[in-house]
Amino acid sequence: MPVITTIEDLRQMAERRVPRVFYDYADSGSWTEQTYRANSSIFHQIRLRQLVAVNMQGRSTRTTMVGHDVAMPVALAPTGFTGMQHADGEILAAQAAEAFGVPFTLSTMSICSIEDVAMATTRPFWFQLYVMRDREFAASLIDRAKAAGCSALVLTLDLQLLGQRHKDLKNGLGVPPRLSVANMVNIAMKPRWCMGMLGTHRRTFRNIVGHAKGVDNLKTLSEWTAAQFDQALTWDDIDWIRDRWGGTFIIKGIMDPEDARRAADKGADAIIVSNHGGRQLDGALTPLEVLPQIVDAVGDRTEVHLDSGIRSGQDVLKAVAMGAKGTYIGRAFLYGLGAMGKAGVTKALEIIHKELDTTLGLVGRTDIHDLNMDNLIFPHQVPEPFGPAKWKKRARAK
Repeated sequence: MPVITTIEDLRQMAERRVPRVFYDYADSGSWTEQTYRANSSIFHQIRLRQLVAVNMQGRSTRTTMVGHDVAMPVALAPTGFTGMQHADGEILAAQAAEAFGVPFTLSTMSICSIEDVAMATTRPFWFQLYVMRDREFAASLIDRAKAAGCSALVLTLDLQLLGQRHKDLKNGLGVPPRLSVANMVNIAMKPRWCMGMLGTHRRTFRNIVGHAKGVDNLKTLSEWTAAQFDQALTWDDIDWIRDRWGGTFIIKGIMDPEDARRAADKGADAIIVSNHGGRQLDGALTPLEVLPQIVDAVGDRTEVHLDSGIRSGQDVLKAVAMGAKGTYIGRAFLYGLGAMGKAGVTKALEIIHKELDTTLGLVGRTDIHDLNMDNLIFPHQVPEPFGPAKWKKRARAK
């Protein structure tokens, strides 16, 4: 077993072990993937202010997210097809998150159902809702999440219209995937994955099949999902969702201060600044770029969380220093899941926590709540001779 020290190590392992059609689903963006790449690269442009001779003992990364105690300001994001990265993937990820002390969020488009995860865990998890044209079915999802004891509802607003994801189209993504010769050969070369899938009966969208009207097999599932994402969804639809849920309510997919204020007006306990991991509007700004404006726009009316692009504990620290009360990891835990199952998700969390804890000390802080903009150095603040003004002078001289 190789020594695993970074999320990138897990990514490389997952790439070898997960069939291409499902690995590409997790590790890709829409259109040119410009935004997908920028989500991560933007973190690298921000430097850290190093302070020394500071008592670093007794560091703590513990905090709360919407009133829930967490070991660090990180939750597992809702991700579709999680159970196709590894057999029973949602169950394993939820168990790993529970043991580590961070929230797990189950996607509407999960392979394991709400009830599957509830039976396999002992603490409440969060449920993410896509609003379908079939409002009766959407209401039933809310009711099932309440019955399962879910402690927060995450409403995603940025998937009314599916962004074009070229890799998924070329790979024939589906459950099961299109059985092209290339797909069959690639799947056959992943014996560990195949054995896991043979050992489980969870291989379809179990939140939908058997629950939505007329959806009882893969053919009807495909037809139903193709027609169900609701392009007519507006802010006027939020009230009935919030009221039917009646508990902790989070709105995901906010990228503009105006929308942030609207979400706060609708009573959201938190908003997630997110561009869907670069899988929707290619060419959009990154969540980190708009985070300060959104924090200013809502003040203390609602918590501001962030996802998209986080691959390390330093990324988490930078987001928190810029005002986020919590962050979410999607691909980072999926890489771990695809690489090593439950142990891989735990490893991903351990890596991020170790990086966060170490960096917290090296920037001169002992409590995650003490982070702020003073801990960061932005490109325009880089001192001479490397600052932007100096480079511009050199360019003119040439």
